Amino acid sequence: MITRRTLLAGTGATLLAGCDSFTDNPALLSAEDAHRFLQRSITGRAALARQFRPEQRSPIFRVNGTANPDTPEYNALAANRFADWRLRVDGLVARPLSLSLAQIQSLPQRAQITRHDCVEGWSAIGKWQGPRLETVLQLAGIRDTARYIVLHCADRFGSTPYYESIDLIDAFHPQTLLAWAMNDATLSVGHGAPLRLRVERQLGYKQAKYIMRIEAVASLAAIGAGKGGYWEDSNGYEWYAGI
Repeated sequence: MITRRTLLAGTGATLLAGCDSFTDNPALLSAEDAHRFLQRSITGRAALARQFRPEQRSPIFRVNGTANPDTPEYNALAANRFADWRLRVDGLVARPLSLSLAQIQSLPQRAQITRHDCVEGWSAIGKWQGPRLETVLQLAGIRDTARYIVLHCADRFGSTPYYESIDLIDAFHPQTLLAWAMNDATLSVGHGAPLRLRVERQLGYKQAKYIMRIEAVASLAAIGAGKGGYWEDSNGYEWYAGI
């Protein structure tokens, strides 16, 4: 298991060497583990998703997943233009945070034009802006015992809240953003206002929208059905959706 300390201090070669030792016993690898190991071995831990020119942006960018959480709590936040919204950052952190949208926007920003690939078979190119997830995790002081980052969201499916999770490799990837802007405008409700994840080397269902809380955890077993995300729990989607 890769820890925060290994992630921050180690090189890609060191990490792959650790994976090599793990894969000495093929019986230990599930199909998903093998897919993830193979993809990262070929492309490298820090490989970047392709970026595009402004004129290559798609004229239409479909809404993926939920179009509107439409709960009383979310509607009240949206009616006030998210002035009362706060992002909680907690779990295995030294300094739990409660950040307003203005504070998110005041952090160092990254903008990138990338392609969104949906599991339903469509793609679109758009521009995203926000702070790197790494910046927020460093502010909170993520602990060495943390292994995963869980995104808790405002949308629900029946009585089940939506959530997603990523490991520290993707959490600290330079293109992993907490995006509050799309195509040079603040996010619309359909595209995840006020804040969504952009983890550019994974499929669209990993790009959690309507983020309310970020939790650093050692294990995913006690969250939802323990498979790492709403669709993973309910429909058997793979937790690692790298492309």
